[in-house]
Amino acid sequence: QVQLVESGGGLVQAGGSLRLSCAASGRNFSGDDMAWFRQAPGKDREFVAAITWFGGRTFYADSVKGRFTMSRDNVKNTASLQMNSLKPEDTGVYYCAAKQYAAPLTSDRYEFWGQGTQVTVST
Repeated sequence: QVQLVESGGGLVQAGGSLRLSCAASGRNFSGDDMAWFRQAPGKDREFVAAITWFGGRTFYADSVKGRFTMSRDNVKNTASLQMNSLKPEDTGVYYCAAKQYAAPLTSDRYEFWGQGTQVTVST
């Protein structure tokens, strides 16, 4: 059974940091593009960051560039999102996603999704 499980969410003050992790199981994800999306209360799910399977290229939403860093470990079958200088507008449920087929990295056309982890940034 293929699964993505997120961890590392929590409550943090503005300006603080959190590191989210995504543990993949069920098969090897080294051939998948992986991404993080988030959904704030009352808003649509939005793209946050992605990393390609080939070359490990990273892409970020403008709102998080310079503050968030996505990485992956193909040996451990994990992906991470280091979030620094957090702002209240970063609050939301963060989802890990993975896909093997070609589709825009920033779209939500991913094959596998985790259940999400809550990130709350207080003022």
